[in-house]
Amino acid sequence: MKSSIQFILSMVIFGTIGLVVRYIDLSSSETAFLSSSIGCFFLTLVYISQRKKFSWRKIKHYTIILFVSGIALSGNWIFLYQSYDYTTITNATLGYYFAPVFVMLLSPVVLKEKLPIKKVICIFGAVIGMIFIVGNGFSASGTDDLFGITFGIVAAVFYATLMLLNKFIKEMDRLAVTIIQLGVTGLILLPYVLITEGLNMLSVSSSSILFIIFLGIVNTGIGFWLFFSGMELLRGQSIAMLSYVDPFVAILISGLLLKEQFTLLQVIGGLLLLGFTFVSETRIRRATKL
Repeated sequence: MKSSIQFILSMVIFGTIGLVVRYIDLSSSETAFLSSSIGCFFLTLVYISQRKKFSWRKIKHYTIILFVSGIALSGNWIFLYQSYDYTTITNATLGYYFAPVFVMLLSPVVLKEKLPIKKVICIFGAVIGMIFIVGNGFSASGTDDLFGITFGIVAAVFYATLMLLNKFIKEMDRLAVTIIQLGVTGLILLPYVLITEGLNMLSVSSSSILFIIFLGIVNTGIGFWLFFSGMELLRGQSIAMLSYVDPFVAILISGLLLKEQFTLLQVIGGLLLLGFTFVSETRIRRATKL
């Protein structure tokens, strides 16, 4: 139960990312670099305050996975933020949240998990619910929209890779895992940012600074700490299903804060999304005869 709560909280936090990055006047790569660096720095301070020490033996053991996970996280952020730059939050959300489907389909092969028919029905039911939610605002009338949706799907591939890889990291402090992966991500993104953008991020507007700090500490640092902590004991299919809390929150926030009106179809979609997620994670105990 604790793992599920941690993962759901991380999804709620991630659900606000689309709104936050709208107020940051930097490129997708610059935003990803700053958020990972700030998140890593913040969590390192937390780690030091708890007087914890890194287990270098375990870090050495998982070096390859941690490094590849950092690459996956880098790709995830670059393409997700790029998707937000090219198209609407609704379109980006639709493309990005094929990631849980990828995780569900790959978990039997990669994680050697059984794939119950109940999980298959529930995740595709949740996909239908999400399509109902975003369908009213979906539009792909121009080249930018198509690019944005494509970037969202590419980000979904990286996101699914990140989730699957982290299932192989066992018995390692989750805070340490988060710090290392954010640090690796920052190191990977730094040369990319310098080559493609130069030092433009040093001239960021004052209005963006608070949103960058919030994105780094809350959405990235705390969000991924809860994310990695929660997923450690969850099965791949459960991770896939609970991931749909994120787009639900994203659409809900855009409606409440951006004053977008909900249609009856969107309400039905929300009920389907939450309903199938709940059913998927609810265990039915068979009554035993006395």
